[in-house]
Amino acid sequence: MTDMTEPNRTQNPEGEKESPQTRKPTRRGGGDPAGRGRTTIADGVVEKIAGLAAREVLGVYAMGSGLSRTFGAVRDRVPGGSKSVSRGVKAEVGETQTALDLEIVVEYGVSIADVARAVRENVIAAVERMAGLEVVEVNIAVSDVKLPEEEEEEPESRLQ
Repeated sequence: MTDMTEPNRTQNPEGEKESPQTRKPTRRGGGDPAGRGRTTIADGVVEKIAGLAAREVLGVYAMGSGLSRTFGAVRDRVPGGSKSVSRGVKAEVGETQTALDLEIVVEYGVSIADVARAVRENVIAAVERMAGLEVVEVNIAVSDVKLPEEEEEEPESRLQ
């Protein structure tokens, strides 16, 4: 049988009666809003960030091997083609960490060790700041040196 002398009262887990005025409001969603979902970052996003950060370093002439730069130059000339900022960068992205492999061409006369260190520092700072991922390693392969007397490597156009 229900006690009708105290309407609108409920019992809390301890068995005590409480009025509607003393109940705590129910909180919707619970917890920090930042923890209410998942963010995934594609490998290509990290590759673009790293590629742009590497190109900012003095002494870096280009990114990628000679073959990829040649194909890139052809692709850049095609109407509607866009310059690939991720050329020479390979990223492996996990949930909280990433590892990067970069292939660079340095200018003649610069210290390769200093350029590699500066590239590593700039890439790590940019990726960690923008993507929020821990960069566990940045491997740098120097594939070529740009000599002062070398002309730009542009393939001959077959069209006249």
